[in-house]
Amino acid sequence: MRLDPALAPVTEEVTAFDLPVTGRLPAELRGRYLRIGPNALGVEDAAAHHWMRSEGMVHGVRLRDGRAEWYRNRWVRSDEVRRRLGEPELGIRPRVGADFSCNTHVIGHGGRVLTLTEGGAAPQELSYELDSIGPCSLGASGPGFTIPAHTKGDPRTGELHGVSYVVGLDHVRHTVLDAAGELTHVQDVEMGGSVMVHDLALTERYVVVYDSPITFRPEAQRAGAAVPFAWDDRRPTRVGLLPRAGGGVRWFEVSPCFASHTLNAYDDGPRVVVELVTFPERFDIGRLTADRYGALVRWTVDPAAGTVREEGLDDHPQDFPRVSDSVVSRRHRYGYLAATAAMFRAYVPLDGPVPDGAFDNALIKHDLARGSREIHRFASDAAVGEAVFVPAESATAEDDGYVLAYVHDPDRGAADLVVLAAQDFTAEPLARVHLPRRIPLGLHGSWLPD
Repeated sequence: MRLDPALAPVTEEVTAFDLPVTGRLPAELRGRYLRIGPNALGVEDAAAHHWMRSEGMVHGVRLRDGRAEWYRNRWVRSDEVRRRLGEPELGIRPRVGADFSCNTHVIGHGGRVLTLTEGGAAPQELSYELDSIGPCSLGASGPGFTIPAHTKGDPRTGELHGVSYVVGLDHVRHTVLDAAGELTHVQDVEMGGSVMVHDLALTERYVVVYDSPITFRPEAQRAGAAVPFAWDDRRPTRVGLLPRAGGGVRWFEVSPCFASHTLNAYDDGPRVVVELVTFPERFDIGRLTADRYGALVRWTVDPAAGTVREEGLDDHPQDFPRVSDSVVSRRHRYGYLAATAAMFRAYVPLDGPVPDGAFDNALIKHDLARGSREIHRFASDAAVGEAVFVPAESATAEDDGYVLAYVHDPDRGAADLVVLAAQDFTAEPLARVHLPRRIPLGLHGSWLPD
């Protein structure tokens, strides 16, 4: 990945109170919007470091009663980060997993705020004000298996499902935490090789497991590669159905791709529908380059026929798909994705034809029932990250609520927290919270209501 200026790290932690707002914040938004991403600490040339392996930094805004009470950004503190910041080490060793400055996702579960990274890193717990409490053994199921970077919460049961991998092991592990954070289920799934499994999907009957042909390379690890995985042409791309009630996984082949991020999945009678973003064949995970950026696709798995019907839903470059948390694992109608020019520039070589929308900065609302989309466009240099949907207090429809995202304001050289009305998606934002500094493009985040 070439280090686009929108991805460049910031060098200081900031706390600001009583943030200025343009427009009007809905008074019912009471909580924190948190998002995390890699933010290299104390390096002269951040481009010389693999972006995915940089130290994590969380950015958060606290909203209440129509006011933006504070903004904070904090590095996620492993003991290594504490040493480099000149702070005392905690000396806490997680029961399972590495003490790593998690950089991929930040979620709330079981009364805790957790930062997550895949590949065997222990979650790091944060305080309400985003200060690091320390590594957390929540979800540890050994050896090395912890909560993965991507989890799926069942809104009916409160369960949190994950499928995690450990470098060098030929199986992945499905774990379930109950609403209180207690580990209630563990099942291993043999993969026939050490593969990178970045995300999963969940339905009422199944855990959907992705087997992309990106496999562990021991020689790359011995050579010191930050990400010792590479595309393996000999390995098929598969989607697996693992019964939530227990039992063996059943695999189905699909066209070669890397399963990047799940929009959602649901049971459709005997079939299973999975909607996700994929990257093309031979995606180079080590250099983070691809022939195209993400496309939204649908896989309809028919276990009785033993087939998968593959449909392209939108080849406009996009990623970071989200639905309302209330419909995760159930049939959904709406999805929200981000089209970000800086991500396209960073991932895709610029020799050859450029697809429409490649240099958009936009949020996209998909109506999957109608097969239509609405696009809320921002300025050409206004980098926009992942959005989250927040339901209205008395929501009467799936899209009755708000869409929140950090968007760079080139005129100020700093970021805004933008609040859109989901049902009036292309209209001017309801509010812009003006933050005191630039926020680098990051990865994933959550709305944590009070």
